[in-house]
Amino acid sequence: MKKVLIVAAALCALSVNVQAAQDPEAVYAKACMACHNGQLPMAPKRGDKAAWEPRVAKGMDALVQSVTNGLNAMPPRGLCMDCTAEDYQAVIKLMSE
Repeated sequence: MKKVLIVAAALCALSVNVQAAQDPEAVYAKACMACHNGQLPMAPKRGDKAAWEPRVAKGMDALVQSVTNGLNAMPPRGLCMDCTAEDYQAVIKLMSE
């Protein structure tokens, strides 16, 4: 029983660490807004569900990979050099909803 409690506590601690380290709104404002506010036609605008739908269909891992490596006109890391994968997930979710 004691081992089960230790394992459960460890899993809870790990799940806490998976959250974004930065506020998604702040990341969007500092790194994403310049392109995803509608100024660049090839960058899907925040909140444009139709534009985001085919991208979201690829899955979150593929989207994070695209941000990390860069895609088309988007530079690697999407101008957020201190973002983690979790930060990217949070801001992608923010922009695609």
